[in-house]
Amino acid sequence: MARPPAKLVASSLDLITAETIATGALAAARLHDTLPLTVAVLDSGGHLVTFKREDGCGILRADIALGKAYGALGMGMSSRTIRDALADRPAFQGAIAVASEGRFIPVPGGVTILNEDGLIIGAIGVSGDSSECDEYAAIEGITAAGLTPDPARADTSWMN
Repeated sequence: MARPPAKLVASSLDLITAETIATGALAAARLHDTLPLTVAVLDSGGHLVTFKREDGCGILRADIALGKAYGALGMGMSSRTIRDALADRPAFQGAIAVASEGRFIPVPGGVTILNEDGLIIGAIGVSGDSSECDEYAAIEGITAAGLTPDPARADTSWMN
């Protein structure tokens, strides 16, 4: 007698929510007429849930967006926080890059996604404009989905 297939555990971040985050990030960017953006949303296991690339993005933007999200998820903090915390530790940054097989971009634009209990359920990486602009779009996308970004606010000095 054949055994029924096992049920898979639900992802920490479902497709509809990930799509809402990515769409929200791009909508925020369009409001500020940014350069074209690429957005990658990962679940807590580091699996790509959704990916969007606007027309006109350079070919490296996908890898950069993924690296920002993967680094944030892997270190459990935003890519801005990683940059700031490790600014005087280049050897450790290099070690993280090696350990992550190059999937580590320590500049703003990688933001962790928290649920209502404050647990990291995924991360978003955005690339295409300045790092501060990328981070702003990421935070706005998470907020659009009703979840909590970490960091909660971006540096908006680029808007002036």
